[in-house]
Amino acid sequence: MTTTEIKTNDRTTAPATTVRSNPAMARLDFAKTAPKVFRAVIGLDAAAREGLDPALVELVQIRASHLNRCAYCLHMHTTDARKAGESEDRLHMVAVWQEADHFFTDRERSALALTDAVTRIGDAGVPDEVYDRAAAHFTEGELAHLLALIFTINTWNRIALSTAKRAGTDER
Repeated sequence: MTTTEIKTNDRTTAPATTVRSNPAMARLDFAKTAPKVFRAVIGLDAAAREGLDPALVELVQIRASHLNRCAYCLHMHTTDARKAGESEDRLHMVAVWQEADHFFTDRERSALALTDAVTRIGDAGVPDEVYDRAAAHFTEGELAHLLALIFTINTWNRIALSTAKRAGTDER
């Protein structure tokens, strides 16, 4: 593997994405190697979705996958969203939802803001205003499920990235 540096501004550099020397080389199959853990994540995922609008679920999963740079999950969830009838316009705008807020409802924007905060939790935690905005649009039970959904997609992103899952090879 190789690592390069990229200039992030006039004064600093940061490591660029590590590039695998042989991207075709498979890593472990997480589902087969740790089936109990894999099934537990599937169970959490299923439980988290309960009571949430399926379109909202896909928007949250797409947004977290953008932030985590998970091509495998991004491909999977944009495909699922299209099959469920989501518009191409909205799918293209998820990555820039703050600047294209008119594409999304207040409820969706509050969920996307919460997704951003929880996914980037190490940056600034979850600010009260972000949490309060989501709490204004979701019941307490829905909010708990939304948080669980965000936790779950972040877990799936980490599984896919750590095991080098390739976009377009969805094995569900």
